[in-house]
Amino acid sequence: MIEAAIVTAICARLTSALAPSGEPLRPLRVDDHAAGWLNAHRAARLAAFADIFRIDDDAIRFVPSLSNAQARTEALDGVARVLAAEGALTAWRDERYAIAPRFGAPPWFLLERAAARYFGVRTYAAHVNGLVDGEGAASMWFARRSAAKPIDPGMLDNLVGGGIAAGHTIAETVIKESWEEAGIDAALAGRARHAGTVDVRRMQPDGLQRETIFVHDLALPRDFTPGGQDGEVVGHRLVDLETAARLIANDSGPDVVTVDASLVVLDCLLRRGAIAADPRLRALAAPPAGAPWSIVYNLE
Repeated sequence: MIEAAIVTAICARLTSALAPSGEPLRPLRVDDHAAGWLNAHRAARLAAFADIFRIDDDAIRFVPSLSNAQARTEALDGVARVLAAEGALTAWRDERYAIAPRFGAPPWFLLERAAARYFGVRTYAAHVNGLVDGEGAASMWFARRSAAKPIDPGMLDNLVGGGIAAGHTIAETVIKESWEEAGIDAALAGRARHAGTVDVRRMQPDGLQRETIFVHDLALPRDFTPGGQDGEVVGHRLVDLETAARLIANDSGPDVVTVDASLVVLDCLLRRGAIAADPRLRALAAPPAGAPWSIVYNLE
């Protein structure tokens, strides 16, 4: 069992990383549903696009003529390109997310990936814990993100992780990202076991992150060595589970794990019994009253 001092450090780091800013947010509504959340500065910027948005005291809405997904998508593409030219977005991906009431539902609109946090929309991702069960103790692979990545450059990450683009399934994303980031072929990647979800909501410099991560565990052969194929990952590291816990507790230096990956690793450690269920961890799952923030992970 991982010692209490490490668990305390994990709690402290994640509590700090996930603390709400207290900044008021205004919903972007579609058919009376909150499709996104924007702060006052970003809401004011959208007011300049008067042919696309109507800004009220309580919400941002599309003008009545933008009444279907195709019209909203086309309008938002133009807005996103203007914002990108102004430097308000992260690097343009030329990849769209489907923004919908729930995963797999008909979308309200499609949105360029780089604009997702600006608009505070819900996105979806698939992550994979690469696990090696050795004699007496299990180990876990970490990946090192390229310094050229637009988000969390140079940080440690799950072995595999990537956003689910419009038109792609969870399984397709797992297979695609497993090959690109770790050189895992489709046959092996297809053995990844879905283990639940992690929901993350936190304010970032480029806007509000609202992401549901579909968590997977993949048992890897002891002689397997991962290798990045697309340049987004520049190295890998295999560690025992206690070291994995120490890494996600670390908040400084070169070996900081992304917050998203830290939560996925924490969930895995809890499920495997390496960390005992702890009231301090459960407290992280309670959103502050009156705020659209939460972090939820499996505690079974």
